[in-house]
Amino acid sequence: MSVSMEADIKTTPKGFHCSLCNVNIPNQPSLEQHVKGRKHQTLSTVRCTRKSQEERSVFVSGLKPNISNTDLAEYFHRFGPVVDVIMDKNKGVYAIVQFDEIDGMNTALSCVEHRLKGLKLRVKPREKKEFKLIPKKKNDFQNLQEVNAQILYMVERFQLGDNEKKARSLVIQLLQEVFVEFFPDSKIIPFGSSVNTFGIHSCDLDLFLDLENTKVFQAHAKANFEQAGEGMSDDGRSEDSILSDIDLSTASAAEVLDLVAVILKRCVPNVDKVHVVSTARLPVVKFHHKELNLHGDITLNNRLAVRNTRFLQLCSGAEERLRHLVYTVRLWAKQKQLAGGPLLNNYALTLLVIFYLQNCDPPVLPTVDQLKHMECVIEDWDCTFPTQAIAVPASGLLAGFFSFYAKFEFTTSVISLRTGQSVPTETFLKKHHHGGPKIGPMNILDPFELSHNVAGNLNDRTARSFQKECQEAEKYCRSLQYQSKSSKGKSWGLVRLLTPHGEVQQARAELFTISIPFKSDVLPEDLRNQQHIAKEAFSLLWFQRVCAVIESIFQNVLKCQLVSAPEVFDAGEDMDSQNSSLDDSGFSVDSSLEFGPNIGVKRPLSSGSDDSVSPHGKKPRLSKRGRTTLSPWLWEQRHVVWAGRRKVRRELIKDSEAKAEGSCVALETQVTSHITEKEPELKEVLQFKLQPQVVGATESTSTLLKFQPIQDSVGVFQDFFHFLEVFLPKMVETMLLNRMDNV
Repeated sequence: MSVSMEADIKTTPKGFHCSLCNVNIPNQPSLEQHVKGRKHQTLSTVRCTRKSQEERSVFVSGLKPNISNTDLAEYFHRFGPVVDVIMDKNKGVYAIVQFDEIDGMNTALSCVEHRLKGLKLRVKPREKKEFKLIPKKKNDFQNLQEVNAQILYMVERFQLGDNEKKARSLVIQLLQEVFVEFFPDSKIIPFGSSVNTFGIHSCDLDLFLDLENTKVFQAHAKANFEQAGEGMSDDGRSEDSILSDIDLSTASAAEVLDLVAVILKRCVPNVDKVHVVSTARLPVVKFHHKELNLHGDITLNNRLAVRNTRFLQLCSGAEERLRHLVYTVRLWAKQKQLAGGPLLNNYALTLLVIFYLQNCDPPVLPTVDQLKHMECVIEDWDCTFPTQAIAVPASGLLAGFFSFYAKFEFTTSVISLRTGQSVPTETFLKKHHHGGPKIGPMNILDPFELSHNVAGNLNDRTARSFQKECQEAEKYCRSLQYQSKSSKGKSWGLVRLLTPHGEVQQARAELFTISIPFKSDVLPEDLRNQQHIAKEAFSLLWFQRVCAVIESIFQNVLKCQLVSAPEVFDAGEDMDSQNSSLDDSGFSVDSSLEFGPNIGVKRPLSSGSDDSVSPHGKKPRLSKRGRTTLSPWLWEQRHVVWAGRRKVRRELIKDSEAKAEGSCVALETQVTSHITEKEPELKEVLQFKLQPQVVGATESTSTLLKFQPIQDSVGVFQDFFHFLEVFLPKMVETMLLNRMDNV
C-alpha cells in the first residue's frame, strides 16, 4: 500500500474508514479489495491529476467581461505552453491558467507586472485545496409532488433508451445479413424484453432463428438437383455451403444450434463467449457482443415466445398505464427479494399485472379470448382496440394491484389470461389430467402455451412471501404517507414502498419453515370421498395423514432417530366440546394418528387402520383460530444423507434397472441406506426440532413445518434444510398419492 493510500485509511473500532471514498470497511480482506477497486483507484487518479494541475496553474484576477479565454491563452503563452484556461462562469472577473510545465508557471509568477487590453492583471499561485469527494446530488424522486410523477420518473430511469434500441437493431440487422448467407430465406426475429416495451438497461437480446423458409428452399433445391446442376437451385442460389452438411428436415435442434454457434464464432465480428445450452427447456445458443457489452440468446422453434411478445406489445400499446405498473411492480418485487434467479421472473410479474387489469371494474384490458372476436386483431397484432376509459391514475391502479393479490387464493387457483378468470385447481386438473402444466404454490398459465406454468419454479415460501408483501403494501397504499408528500421531508409515496423493510426479521422468521399445501388431486380415494362431509374435521383428518407420512419419511426414508414425538397442544378450545362438534357433524375423525400421553416417551405417529383406534389416544383439533399446533418432534441425524443422493440414485437405478417413478419411496430409502453404509458418521450428531401446524380452512389448508436446530456444532443443518425444502413436499405428495402404502 502506498504512502498516500495509508494516509487515506484510518482504523476505527469497527474496522477501517477510507477518507478518500468516505466509506467504512469492516475487515482487512474487504479493505484490500476496496483499495484495488475501481472507485478507489479512480478517485486516486483524479486526485493526482488535480494536484498536478494545481502545481502548474496560476490564479488571475482584475479581468473584465470583454477579455476572453483566447485572449488570456495568447498572453500567457509567452511564458510557456498553456494547456487550459478556466474562466469565472458568472461575472468573468477571474480565471485559472494552467501551464503545461511548472517552469511556465514560475516564469509567469516572476514577472513583476502583467497588462492585457489596458488592464493591470493580478497573478498569484493557484490556491491548493484538499481533495474531497463531492457526492452526486440525489435525484429528485423524493421531492416530486405526486406518486404518478414518481412512477413516470422511475419508468424513464429504467426503460431502454433510444440509443440502446438502435444498437440492438443494428446487431439484429448484422446477424440477419450473416445468417441469410448460410441459411437462405431464414429470418432473425427478436422477442422478449428488448422489443416487448418492458425492457430495461442491459437486458438480454432474445432472438428466434426462423428456418421454415430455409427448409422449403433446401427441399426445393434437392428436388431440382438434377435439372439445375449440382449444388445449384433453379433460382441460381447455391446450396454448396454449410447448409449442404445438414438436412434441416431431419436434424435435431442440438445439431442445428451447433452450426449456429460455429457461424457466430467465425463470421460475426465483436462476438465472444459463444456456447450451446442443450439441456434447457428450449435449447439455446448464448453469445456476448463485446463492443455493446450485450448478452444474447438464439433459439429455434420458439414461435410461441414471439406471439407472447406481440401480445405484450398490443396490451402496452392499448393501455399506457400497463407499462407504468409493470416497471413499478418489477422493481418492488426486486426490492422485496421476490424476483430474480429461482424466484418470480419478469414475465410472471407482467402476466400478474395484466390479469389484474383484466379483472378491474370496468376491465382495463381485454382477455386473449376477447381479442379473437375483435375484427382488427388478426395476423400481426398491429392494431389497438377500444377500452373503457376509467379515471384511475397509475398510482391508484398500483394500490389496486396489491389489494387484488393480497386476498387472492393462489394455492387453489389457476390464473388464465385467456379467459381473464381464475379456475379452481381441482376443476382445472379434471380437464387437463394429461399433459397439463406443473401445478405449484402459484399457477399462472402462459396465454398461448397452455401446458406451461410460468411460475412453476416457485417454492411455497416465495409464494407466501409475495402475498404477505402484497398485504403489507395494501395497508401502506391506504395511508397518507403513500398518497401525499410529507411536509417534514420524510419518505413517502414510492420511496417508502420500494424500500426493503423488515427483511432480516422476516427472513429469520421464515428461514426454516416448509409448507405442505392441501392438494385434492393427490388425496387417497378414501380421503377424497370425505372432502365435503365436514370442513374442519376433514382438515384435521388430512393433517393427521400428512403428519404420519412426515414421520415415516424422517424415520424410514431418511433414517433419522426419533427422540420424542408430538403431543397435541391447543389452549384454544375444550377437548370434549370439540369432539362433540365433530360427532354432531355426522363425521367421525379417523384416529390413524395417535399421540402418547407422556412427553419424551411418546408412541410414534402411525397411520394404522380405521379400527385401530386407541381409546386413550388424544386427537388433534382445530382451535377457534383455525389452527392445530402440536408439540415438536425431536430428531437426530448421524449421517449426511442429503449429499450425493443424485449420484447414488443413478447408480442404483442402473444396477437394479429400477424405475424411479413406481418405486420412489423404496428407491429413496435405498439411497439413504447406501449413504449410511458407505459414508462416515458426523463427528457430532445433528439434532433438530420439527413442529407441525395446520393453518387455513377448506381448500386453503396447509401444514406448516417449523424447523429449529438444537445441536449443530458441525454446521450442516442449513444444507440439510435446503435439501428438505425440495425433497419433503415431493415425497409427502408421492406417499399420499400412493394411499400411504409405505407408511
